[in-house]
Amino acid sequence: MTADALADGTGPEATPEPSTHARLGQYRLVQRLGEGGMGVVHLALDRQGRAFALKLLRQHVADDPDARARLVREVDTLSRIRSPRVAPVVDADVDGPTPYVVTRFVDGPSLDERVEQRGPLSPTELHRVAEGLAEALDAIHSAGVVHRDVKPGNVLLVDGGPVLIDFGIAHVVDDIRLTSAGLVMGTPGYLAPEVVSGEDVTPATDWWGWAATTAFAASGTPPFGRGGMSAVLARVAAGEPDLVAVDPRIEPLLYAALSPYPDERPHHHEVVRALESYAHGAPATAAIDVRRSRPSTEVLAARTAQLPTQPPPPVGPPVDTTPPGYGPPPPPRVALPPVQQRPALAPAAWRDDDEDDALEVRLDPRIGLPTRSGALLALLALLAGLTVAAPLVALLVLAAWVVLARTADRAVTSLMVRRHTRGPRGSDLALSVVTGPWHVLMGAVGAVVTLLAPLVVGICAMFATALVVETVEVRSVAADSPLPLLAAGIFTALTAWWGPGGAGLRRGSRSLVRGMTGHPTAHRLLVVVALLAGAVLVAVAVGRGGPAWWPLVQAPGWVDSVVPAI
Repeated sequence: MTADALADGTGPEATPEPSTHARLGQYRLVQRLGEGGMGVVHLALDRQGRAFALKLLRQHVADDPDARARLVREVDTLSRIRSPRVAPVVDADVDGPTPYVVTRFVDGPSLDERVEQRGPLSPTELHRVAEGLAEALDAIHSAGVVHRDVKPGNVLLVDGGPVLIDFGIAHVVDDIRLTSAGLVMGTPGYLAPEVVSGEDVTPATDWWGWAATTAFAASGTPPFGRGGMSAVLARVAAGEPDLVAVDPRIEPLLYAALSPYPDERPHHHEVVRALESYAHGAPATAAIDVRRSRPSTEVLAARTAQLPTQPPPPVGPPVDTTPPGYGPPPPPRVALPPVQQRPALAPAAWRDDDEDDALEVRLDPRIGLPTRSGALLALLALLAGLTVAAPLVALLVLAAWVVLARTADRAVTSLMVRRHTRGPRGSDLALSVVTGPWHVLMGAVGAVVTLLAPLVVGICAMFATALVVETVEVRSVAADSPLPLLAAGIFTALTAWWGPGGAGLRRGSRSLVRGMTGHPTAHRLLVVVALLAGAVLVAVAVGRGGPAWWPLVQAPGWVDSVVPAI
């Protein structure tokens, strides 16, 4: 895997980062593979010794709430992609102080390195790469993702087959953006005309990049040449690639696929079939109407004729004296799809971010807010103390908290999605109130479902702890004594937090705690009160000799009457 393929950028001065052989989560950094302006890519090994590519964001990106927001969204979407032609995200830490993204490690050269070292691809190789890359794009488009940066440097070759890398996440840390002054970060020769003109990004954008990458592989040179950025972007916008080095048999095909108008481009399945025909030596464009980059030429047999002698023509404008039937033939007629009148494509003023992405980031009020981890840990201690003193009350309190947290998460998420779809409206508050009961109902249903597994884990932890204590102290230990109950409360809460359906609980819990601790003094007061209350509850239960099982029964030790003592 190449450094350039993994970390595009200009490589500004490095910022402090974990050293080689340091650990991040379950990964150990082994070797730096490359770095760019926004991130550093390492070869990393997990605890089983498997190799991955770990992209570590620089600190100035980690401190940017917008970058983190896009990172969260992209990781969630891209983790659903399953294709051998795609290097997907397999793990990520987007909440920690050192955010990173882990992807499949692809041990192979990039397409641009392969072409630079060995020249353009053969017809068979070209068909294999184009077909595999089309398969990769079909997979990510099916997941609702648009790559937006398909280029030779993002295509790695493994045994001759392509693997697409650096999609989605690359636009968190290496956004392709253009200012009104014309400054671009990225590869201008592989920016689709829709992007250059500021239009919406669609899957057609990726297919244009796919065609440009295929043209590069076929010719060994960038399809829109090199040189000044403005000149390259002008050629892209005009739809005039330089395909002189491409085999004339497929030049019209690639020229058509690089049309600045998406509806004029042949379908990618047609292009793949044509390249397969080309690989087998058959005509590549027999069944496809394509536009040509230049008129075809035709060799004519030499013909002579005796012309009558004419007096010298008078001085004046030149007159065409070529007899009918002689001279060069007119350019051939090429079948073209109907073209409607369109405004000319030209580089437009660029936004700093994709409009939809920026809108979504702005509308989510949770992005960049404190996580309140200290307060949440204090509340966990309080819940554990309550479990020792009154287990059933603690279970009811946990269930109520889960319902409130999931309700808060659903309400905020619903508002965010509504504003992303229709924009902010004055009726947003009223709709939130009206839909409140529905969110409460769904939060309650979700709580019932998601608390089943934590409850089972907590009961198992209670009896397992009693068994361990009895083994160590060589005495009979009741399953409802303080230490087993303390373990039950902690394991039940942690399983609810990190187990199935825990994402909504985590987001909602942080929202609730932030609402209760808006001021730093309130935050500190909550932490102190929760810790003291938890300790007092444990002391009361120990002094009383057992928990209170209200509202079910009052007698301590009733658990052993249901399940014998360990």
